[in-house]
Amino acid sequence: MKVTVLFSTQEGTTETIAEKAAADIAKRLNGTDAAVEVVHIKEFNIDSLPKRSPNDPVLFVLTTYIDGGPADDAAWFGSWLEDARFDFRVSKDSLSKLRFSVLGVGDSAYDENWCLFPRNVDTYVSEMAGVHIAKSVFADVGVSNGPSDLDAALADWTGACIKSLLAMQNGMGYSADGSTTEESAPTVVDEFEVLDEEYVTSDEEAEDGFDGVIGDGSDAGGEVMDLEDLGAFASAGLKAARKAKEEDAAAAAAEDGNLVIRKKGAAAGAGNHTREMITPNLRKNLEKQGYKLIGSHSGVKLCRWTKSQMRNNGGCYKHTFYGIESHRCMETTPSLACANKCTFCWRHQTNPVGVEWRWKADLPKDIVEGALEKHRAMIKQMRGVPGVTPERFQEGMDVAHCALSLVGEPIMYPYINEFVDLLHEKSISSFLVTNAQFPELIRTLKPITQLYISVDAGTKESLKKIDRPLFSDFWERYNACLDEIAKKEQRTVFRLTLVKGFNVDELKNYANLVRRGKPDFVEVKGVTFCGYTGNNPLTMANVPFHEEVVDFVKMLAEEISDEYEISCEHAHTCSLLISHKKFKINGTWHTWIDYPKFHSLVRSGAHFTSMDYLAPTPEWAVFGDNRKGFDPNMTRVYRNKAKYEGDPEGYKEKIRDAKLAAAAAEKAAAAAAAEL
Repeated sequence: MKVTVLFSTQEGTTETIAEKAAADIAKRLNGTDAAVEVVHIKEFNIDSLPKRSPNDPVLFVLTTYIDGGPADDAAWFGSWLEDARFDFRVSKDSLSKLRFSVLGVGDSAYDENWCLFPRNVDTYVSEMAGVHIAKSVFADVGVSNGPSDLDAALADWTGACIKSLLAMQNGMGYSADGSTTEESAPTVVDEFEVLDEEYVTSDEEAEDGFDGVIGDGSDAGGEVMDLEDLGAFASAGLKAARKAKEEDAAAAAAEDGNLVIRKKGAAAGAGNHTREMITPNLRKNLEKQGYKLIGSHSGVKLCRWTKSQMRNNGGCYKHTFYGIESHRCMETTPSLACANKCTFCWRHQTNPVGVEWRWKADLPKDIVEGALEKHRAMIKQMRGVPGVTPERFQEGMDVAHCALSLVGEPIMYPYINEFVDLLHEKSISSFLVTNAQFPELIRTLKPITQLYISVDAGTKESLKKIDRPLFSDFWERYNACLDEIAKKEQRTVFRLTLVKGFNVDELKNYANLVRRGKPDFVEVKGVTFCGYTGNNPLTMANVPFHEEVVDFVKMLAEEISDEYEISCEHAHTCSLLISHKKFKINGTWHTWIDYPKFHSLVRSGAHFTSMDYLAPTPEWAVFGDNRKGFDPNMTRVYRNKAKYEGDPEGYKEKIRDAKLAAAAAEKAAAAAAAEL
């Protein structure tokens, strides 16, 4: 038996506590074959936790810092645990082998944030089937006596842990309170673990993260966490908005003031508005989801692919398709507001919505500088993380790309052109996503590195069903945006999100839209399941398998084969790229971007097109290559490589069956809840 005491500390107090607890445990286990080690959590290989032997328990001694969050040295662990807990690709019993207990240290003066981080660790590990060897204890450094007194709490917790450890040594069972039984400790069988490359869908944020929800969705009850990274979750949605009784109805507001609908003919612009977009309630919700907010209407968040490539474990689909460096990419938005309430929204509509800019507008310089500052602060948390070299860390601090797609509709920001100019002045490429409702803003947008338009449906009916737009003339605006895209001379992309049961049967309609918009590229990805919230009709049954996405793309490519062809694949995120044949030069695809050339062209002020800053695509990124878009210069991580290599088809089939069973159970639960 090896007992590991993991500690986090801000000023050294919990390090001393961890050492004292470890010394007491070692003294009581003296004479056995047990070994006790004290490890700073930043020095521990967190990825080893799912494979930890049940005979090697882990005891967490954790402190809290600002707003109940982790100390600086545990920020990475906190992010890792949240990602694992709320990522639908990760088995719900992925920590079933882990035997653990938590000692949390905090000050009750912080009210609801008291010991928040250690309490979350205790909850998340338990929800992933971790088994307590002793009941977790949360100590209050703000009291001098009582059950939460630090010394008393430490003595009680250490004593309970020792009882269970001795029981384990003697082959006896134990319970969470440290009492023993005659039976062996329970064993939780991990029937399957979800493979890293299976059923992952991209999001431009993370950009390929997943969001879900637990709790009841109310401000008081729902517990909100976000994944991107791969991250979790939605929380309190907007309160029910009053419906406009006429198409040209006057502005209507939700109870929290986040919904604004303008009258027909009203002009959008910065105006002299003084109202701030981010209300106190909205700020609370977004910060719970992991956003770092900037000013009154902007946000930045660290993408899980940024963290992944910093560890050399693979980049996002934009790395495969276009050659970005994921670890140098900043995901941000100058507008948290949006004109749609999409069914697959990663935020479950917790961000504000509206059809014009009706808020105070912060200066673009302040937003850019604020985003870079907060992004780099998040990157700093990666220092010393296993796999992150000093070189890769320094590269991560030097932002080279900006994904303007985090949430909301960035093109709504009145000074979007000035914002993009500032990025280009800093040699930061711009990837902007718009939801196809503002043709006039697309028309006036300056040249950017790559302009995306979300093409979520092929018919008016399905677009209304999927995107739930606020504009009454949404279909006309949608098509007008396609016409504006067709006029752009820099790189343009149609972004299709496949939702089974909603839009996968619209091949010919999609083909017609492609012919109308004439994009350089068409990205197709499977939808990200965002969790059941009551106002979201999607379940796991609506998420297509990668093979289904491939089949759809092949059929779509056949429909537009006169000008387009499948070029790239990123199987890890269920994403494929269809490219215009003009990018296939002498038999070699040139979907990658020459970023220095782009910035040189922008600075020159000369006229240029998408053909002036292209670069050749590497073989591993091309569709049909057996590496399926994974960069061979990086190290792939499998959650259960042995099982996968032993029987890959059988293993995949087991995952599919489990996924479908989970979807059916969730649907049944939703139906039962509706009846109640």
